[in-house]
Amino acid sequence: MPVQPLDLCRLKVFPLAERTSLTRADDILIDPDSSPKPCSEHTAALVRECAAKIRAARNRGASVMLIYGAHLLRNGTAGVLERMMANGWLTHLATNGAGTIHDWEYAWYGASTESVEMGVAGGCFGTWHETATNIHLAIMAGALDGLGYGRGLGRLIHEDGVTLPTTHELANLIAAEPTHALTAARADLLQAMRTQNWPAGRVAIAHKWKHASILAQAYRHGVPVTVHPGIGYDIIANHPVFNGGAIGRAAEWDFKLFGGSVDGLDGGVVLSVGSAIMGPQVFEKSISCVNNLRLQSGREVVKDHTIYVVDLQDGGGWDWTVGEPPKTHAAYYLRFCKSYSRMGGAMHYVQCDNAAFTHNLYHALAGRA
Repeated sequence: MPVQPLDLCRLKVFPLAERTSLTRADDILIDPDSSPKPCSEHTAALVRECAAKIRAARNRGASVMLIYGAHLLRNGTAGVLERMMANGWLTHLATNGAGTIHDWEYAWYGASTESVEMGVAGGCFGTWHETATNIHLAIMAGALDGLGYGRGLGRLIHEDGVTLPTTHELANLIAAEPTHALTAARADLLQAMRTQNWPAGRVAIAHKWKHASILAQAYRHGVPVTVHPGIGYDIIANHPVFNGGAIGRAAEWDFKLFGGSVDGLDGGVVLSVGSAIMGPQVFEKSISCVNNLRLQSGREVVKDHTIYVVDLQDGGGWDWTVGEPPKTHAAYYLRFCKSYSRMGGAMHYVQCDNAAFTHNLYHALAGRA
């Protein structure tokens, strides 16, 4: 028999209040002014060097990009990163879809994280009504204002909601200008409003823990924040509202925005903290696009940038400052090191807990280390 696609409209979803959440915002948040966890002298030296590189980059107006995985948020660094953004030390943030899910859940519910094994067995892993609904709402409303995934969700959290047009207004715009660049976005929102019973006008969503949201702090400080998800990677697919087109459109805009910051990386700094897959994969495609456009216009490729890759693995026992290892060496297969080592500039691998690295880096930038 031919295989039939799942009808996700038939999914049974549940309120977050019924989930056993494993982490709470109030428990994980790090006080930026507290003493950071100590690290080895080798790591401490790399942190001081990184801080000096960031100061030099900002003095020359170059980009300082932080690409992070969800665990950096879950380890409680939102307040630390807010301080770094407030001081102008970070000019771009980028994360994956999981980074946005935990971000929104902490900001609205004050708790996040679930048992994957138990949830999958019971058919309820990720089937949380508020999470998928509000992230889609942010993406779809943001699209009407030219906002991608990161800034759209950051705005919803920071402003405690969004304002939606009427379905009549959307239908008239689609009929009047079918070839308009926003027609598909308007149609996605129109369908969602009808099927999910979203009201027109102001949709108020109070975020009592917005201080725990990296996205909201980035939006508040005007720092570009981009999201680079996969379709079906994240739990927002486990809901009848799931719209891969809306997510893909928002991610497309964010990829282009990410490239704009890469174009400012001459003499700049890239921090890839706990992003073993998304970070190197997105960065290598983006810098290739930037170099392609630069060469066409007679400019040099991106140069003199420094990349710091932070993770808990041991780096394969290889000195990545001398280049990548041969294929016969196990370290060759550490994608998060190998890809970045090919991106020009200087690449340093830092084996360290991501929150400890970030907290120590903030103190070094603030002159406290």
